[in-house]
Amino acid sequence: MKIFKTVLVLLVCTLSAVWAAPKANGAPYTAGSAKVIGAVESKTPYSGDRLFATLDSVGGTGTWMEWDVNGVKDPSLMQILDPMLKSSNKPEMVWVITERAKPLVAVLLPKGKGEAILFYELQSLDAKPVPLSINPVLSPEVVFRDYKQVSEKEYVHRDKDNLKVKLLPSGMIFSYEKKGEDPLYMVSDYATRDFAEKNSILTDYEDYFKYEYSLMLRAFVQSVRGVFNWQPWHWYMASWNSKFMITRSELEAILVRGVAPSFFRLFKAKTPAGETVEFRTNGNGYSELEIRK
Repeated sequence: MKIFKTVLVLLVCTLSAVWAAPKANGAPYTAGSAKVIGAVESKTPYSGDRLFATLDSVGGTGTWMEWDVNGVKDPSLMQILDPMLKSSNKPEMVWVITERAKPLVAVLLPKGKGEAILFYELQSLDAKPVPLSINPVLSPEVVFRDYKQVSEKEYVHRDKDNLKVKLLPSGMIFSYEKKGEDPLYMVSDYATRDFAEKNSILTDYEDYFKYEYSLMLRAFVQSVRGVFNWQPWHWYMASWNSKFMITRSELEAILVRGVAPSFFRLFKAKTPAGETVEFRTNGNGYSELEIRK
């Protein structure tokens, strides 16, 4: 208990020690409708471990998602970022976390010989849904920043060797394997169950696939940069993804058959340019994201 209290006091003191409001060209940055939560300053540039330890100390157990400067702009977020992007002291990185009552934003800025992280709370992420698109020019140095190249056409994630990307003549396939995963259990007598039981079973399967989809987003979408126009958080929003997700009727048709397909297609979209983006899983620990141009 004493250790917990000490950590809590240190965290509160750190966030309370906000330096004088940062300025753009001599004028204070504005936050729009966002609430300034605090800032954490470092006299030297953050190391990777220290950076994410600081982010996690504020964000809790949620997942920080990196903002893409070339992606769709949420107006509420840009009220914070526009003054910074127009200044000489531009953000080095920006992250958003949504697994809380209100979205939290973290902005990494240079400060003297060190760096500082500013934290803001948004009322909401308010970009209007737009069609999914793939950026026409994909630079491997940017896209696969967190991967190492192991052959002419294959990359492996630096921290997760079971996360891979294979380049195709007209696209790429991401693959991820959770070793030791128990296979998805298929209810063999779904067709004979009563209405209440069917509804309960369907809900259980829907929840399972929503979870699998979120894992795929973390593994595939959030491990690369500059591929899509959607920001990472847009992929989770029903107003953006609902037209492309597996439907309840599609799932029920599989349950009625009582036999698992070789792959469950959880998401499939066709872009205005004709490319296809498909997330699928075999229900046995193996998942793929296929991008075809």
